[in-house]
Amino acid sequence: MIRAFTHGIAAAVTLLSAPALMAQDFTVNLVNEPSTLDPHQQWNPDSYYVYRNIFDNIVTRDNAGKIIPQIATDWKQVSDTEMVLTIRDDVVFHDGEPLTAEDVAFSIQRITNPEFGSPQLGQFNQIIGAEPTGEYEVTLTTKGAYPVLLAQLVKLSVVPKHVVEAVGNEAFNAAPVGSGPFTFEGWKRGVDVTLSRNENYWGDTGPFETVSFVAVPDASTRVANLSAGTADLIVSIDSDFARQLETQSGIQVLTAPTERVAFMGMNTIRAPFDDPEVRKAATMAIDREGIVQGILAGGETVVHQMATPSHYGYVADAAAIPYDPEEAKRIVAETGAGNTPMQFATSPVYDQRIVQAIQQMLTEAGFDVEISMTDMSTYLQAARAPEQSERPYLSFGRWSCACQDVDGVQFPLLHSSSSWSRVNDADLDSLLEKGRTALDDETRMEAYSNVQQIVHDNAYILPLYQAVALYGASENLEWTPTANESLFLNRMNWSE
Repeated sequence: MIRAFTHGIAAAVTLLSAPALMAQDFTVNLVNEPSTLDPHQQWNPDSYYVYRNIFDNIVTRDNAGKIIPQIATDWKQVSDTEMVLTIRDDVVFHDGEPLTAEDVAFSIQRITNPEFGSPQLGQFNQIIGAEPTGEYEVTLTTKGAYPVLLAQLVKLSVVPKHVVEAVGNEAFNAAPVGSGPFTFEGWKRGVDVTLSRNENYWGDTGPFETVSFVAVPDASTRVANLSAGTADLIVSIDSDFARQLETQSGIQVLTAPTERVAFMGMNTIRAPFDDPEVRKAATMAIDREGIVQGILAGGETVVHQMATPSHYGYVADAAAIPYDPEEAKRIVAETGAGNTPMQFATSPVYDQRIVQAIQQMLTEAGFDVEISMTDMSTYLQAARAPEQSERPYLSFGRWSCACQDVDGVQFPLLHSSSSWSRVNDADLDSLLEKGRTALDDETRMEAYSNVQQIVHDNAYILPLYQAVALYGASENLEWTPTANESLFLNRMNWSE
């Protein structure tokens, strides 16, 4: 399928009326443009959707969620703290240079270097060494036993050492070179990113010669583009739009429950949320079942912990979080918490119906809450402000580690050392550390059960629901969405 595609002059411009500029094989409408194309920086959805097709990872998951080889063809845990990876010998980067054990070791060293400042550091900071120990072999060393290592390596992309060292981080982000099934062609800031099929790829390449990822913040515009045929796949639609698309010929709605947990974050370092009673009031003010059933209605389910049943470490009998708006009002009035104006941080990538409903519920309980809408890049920067006290009072988020282990969700959001955390609790830190280092399953599960109890008792964060991914697509697209929300272009097919 080749057809004319139209470009707008800005992300929010409707694409239907712009003049045709170039032919595209396949067009994906995202919510925002990527905040980065460097895979060792952000892994927010709009970035991950794109760069995951440019780069290969050390290992990956198949559509059923099983960890399978990618750059590493084999792995062996030789001791509690050492894993040996066997590296493919037939992979070349997009510039024609071979991928070596040096590149794998460099990639691990880069993302684990605190001076590099990766937002993903908390996922990989148990790794303290990565060295080539053979022509096609790399040995990883961890601080101690780390049962989550392989699951985390699913997310670790391999970058070319010679390119990164030659051009520097900023230039590499602007023109990334990987070894994946698609090569980077161009990035029109605020408009689109274009990729081309890598004809020299070692694995399956899929049916598309070129792919354009277009930034279209407005959901109704994404839906209009799909209906008009100027988009083949659109992301982040809600159940209302899904029902609308299901009535149209030539279009299908694709869906999958994800490992992503929607949550309301509270900055426990800033008053009044430094008071656990105020945090409990905020949690009791939110009718999560009403949100799931009355607003979302797309198959989402309420969760009482920062985990889903698809995660290792999910506590099946976690205590419920009560909905009690009258008690919430009483606490707010008694503590004077409503006297502090609070900004509720969000971004267009999130369902604003949910954000607005939460704001209304908090307001009805007596809080003074104003929504602060920014682009995703600004939102992420605020969430990781250098001083915890400077991070937003409240925020709406949906967290996924793509690792299917609670360590990838709870450690970054709750451990005091993490740049994402707004919690400082020594007992909680100790349990999170035990959960990520114990080799015994029973010990790990006991740790996470205690983590859940502490988080519940102190109302450190409010889990909302297990998210469901809804996509609109041309009926010609053959693709099965997965829990980790990856858009692997080379796993798609197209039938006329």
